[in-house]
Amino acid sequence: MLVIQPARKRRRASPGRIGLAVAGGGPIGGMYELGALRALDVAMDGLDLTRLDVYVGVSSGAFLAAGLANRLDTADMCRIFITGDSPDVKFRPEMFLRPAFGEYLRRAIALPRLAVEWWQGVLTDPTGSHLADLVGRIGGAIPTGLFDNSGIERFLSQVFTLHGRSNDFRELAARLYVVAVDLDSGEAVRFGAPGWDDVPISKAVQASSALPGLYPPVDIRGHHFVDGALRRTMHASVVLDHGIDLMIGINPFVPYNAKRATEKPRQGRDKLAEGGLPMVLSQTVRTMLQSRMRVGLEKYAERYPQVDQLVFEPNEDDGEMFYTNVFGYSARQRVCEHAFRCTLNDLRRRRAEIGPLLARHGLHLRAEVLDDPAPSLLAGLAPARRRTVTEAKLERALDDVDALLRGSGRANPRRG
Repeated sequence: MLVIQPARKRRRASPGRIGLAVAGGGPIGGMYELGALRALDVAMDGLDLTRLDVYVGVSSGAFLAAGLANRLDTADMCRIFITGDSPDVKFRPEMFLRPAFGEYLRRAIALPRLAVEWWQGVLTDPTGSHLADLVGRIGGAIPTGLFDNSGIERFLSQVFTLHGRSNDFRELAARLYVVAVDLDSGEAVRFGAPGWDDVPISKAVQASSALPGLYPPVDIRGHHFVDGALRRTMHASVVLDHGIDLMIGINPFVPYNAKRATEKPRQGRDKLAEGGLPMVLSQTVRTMLQSRMRVGLEKYAERYPQVDQLVFEPNEDDGEMFYTNVFGYSARQRVCEHAFRCTLNDLRRRRAEIGPLLARHGLHLRAEVLDDPAPSLLAGLAPARRRTVTEAKLERALDDVDALLRGSGRANPRRG
């Protein structure tokens, strides 16, 4: 589903400054976003997702935003996460699901002390009036996360230091912000902003994707950070504050409308409640996330009346996204392909409405892509080619020169 929010006040001429906001959604949500971004990449003439003015990413969306800002295009990311034929990076899903043995051990050390306190309470207070307090303290022995997310940071550090890329916010040509929440204050922190731009990008993404209960909080400078979606769904205001003309947003989670679904649910259930607690919680979280985002978009229309806003998300009757396990890595290609086709379909159905809006920013829809009766995510991927570090850096330099000659490039003021 494509949400179009045209600017209420138009500038006489649009400089074509574009920002991208990518929400969270777990591994499968990230794969949906990758498919949607790939569709925009191939369907819009004049759009280079690796050369936008500003990016913000939250949770799984931070992976994608950081990659694009680091000149890792959608084709490269499809080779890494979908086809697995990237000559430089090998993605292994198990890195996201390694048990947090260190966290388990650290919490287990507290158990003997708690057991002693429990027996002392029983002996000194047989009525048990103080046992409730002790039960609360036992919570301190429960691990804060099931899985270890340090492997994620190491993987991203490798990706962001290959072929002239950088793991330093300050070295990027565009502004990149990765949002996480400080657990002790409940405040959102923008990594990449002054005061937090010296934190490695890989560490910031690890913090932003530390979903409570699944991964332990990430310690940075004595602060403990968790998933950035706890505060806002997409944090689009971060991009809008940069004076852009067009904001593109991707949100993979919407509530499922079973009453409008044309296909019967996979489990054969007519009511979501019949699926038990997992389905009830999934629908609840999706409803909260989308509702919060829609309220934000309405406010942004008032605060930023000169900005056109496009937000891509699944349709409300999309059972493929609702019934797929959020952490089912084996479904990543199917979901990515699904998002690719759905996004192209949204553009096709609403081309008469979106075409003039895009034209104001120097973008145009490719008719040959939208009219393809059988679009494929993988069909447009060129064969992977191994490059030396020197070749990769030379290719980036030539791309920069070409972009500057065409008037669409941006030099990094920090690099000159």
